[in-house]
Amino acid sequence: MSTSSPSPAPRAVRTWLSAVFLMIVVMTMVGGITRLTGSGLSMVVWHPLMGAIPPLSHEDWQRVFDLYKQTPQYQQVNDWMQLADFQRIFFWEYLHRFIGRSIGLVVLLPWLWFLARRQLSRKLAGQTVIMLLLGGSQGLLGWYMVKSGLVDEPRVSHFRLAAHLLLAFTVAQYVLWVRLSLSPRRGDERRVGAGVRALLVGLFALVFVQSAWGAFMAGTHAGHFASTFPDVNGHWLPQAFASGNTSLLWAMVDEVGPIHATHRLLGWTVGLVGGLTVGVLARTRAPQLTGITCLLLALLTVQVLLGILTVVMGVPISIAVAHQVGALLLLSTVTAALERARRG
Repeated sequence: MSTSSPSPAPRAVRTWLSAVFLMIVVMTMVGGITRLTGSGLSMVVWHPLMGAIPPLSHEDWQRVFDLYKQTPQYQQVNDWMQLADFQRIFFWEYLHRFIGRSIGLVVLLPWLWFLARRQLSRKLAGQTVIMLLLGGSQGLLGWYMVKSGLVDEPRVSHFRLAAHLLLAFTVAQYVLWVRLSLSPRRGDERRVGAGVRALLVGLFALVFVQSAWGAFMAGTHAGHFASTFPDVNGHWLPQAFASGNTSLLWAMVDEVGPIHATHRLLGWTVGLVGGLTVGVLARTRAPQLTGITCLLLALLTVQVLLGILTVVMGVPISIAVAHQVGALLLLSTVTAALERARRG
């Protein structure tokens, strides 16, 4: 992440990168719905290109449904489903993959056009190649994740789910950083100290780690473990819920109770460090950070409230999805603050 001046780039290139970032945000939202509705294992066969065409006839639907009937999820969890029930969960997984394919096209086709028109500098061309590779890796990792739920156990590995989510977040931050680095400079920008930037990096790391535990929560359904607040069923620390059969560290990533308590503990930590960061940013009085500081405070507040509501209300889909998207937006705001903090 260089501190040199951004390479000149046409407005169309900047608009393209903004569109890619926004599509990743939408993809994250639909991915959350897919996970929470139990729809992620409904598409048994993966055809990266031809899979863009959904079942169109009753016979096609019945064939796809028959494939689903052979999976552990149907046999152990959803054997009550009729075709209409299956179509509802198929919709969300199909939409999730369709958006993924659409992102691929939105990235690749304009990229080829910009290359042909020589509208990308050498540096920007290299950055966008990395973007393409990261996006392709995300698709492959998504299928690797789904495969873990098609054999033996009717659930996706929460470790693979976390890897899939964190890679999506990483791609989003990379795209956002490249896009922001192309923004015109303001004349009144003021470079902030290394300590402020280090604090922002620490907050970024905390939110990123907290997002991993959010994926563990979703993958193990740990959000249903406790609906009390501010305590976790009368306790505060993960060790209160560890089985004792494994180490505490392993329990914190693999057992429902410790996962839930760890996510809450990390949430309080993010709130405290985030509040400190907002105060420090406000004291810098750097003009390029004023708006981002206000946004960071707002998102921190909303994200904490959404987390509380998610567990207290029993993980309603709308609030839980908003909480997941909020994590991405919060991380993105810290990224934007970091990019602006290096200026001046």
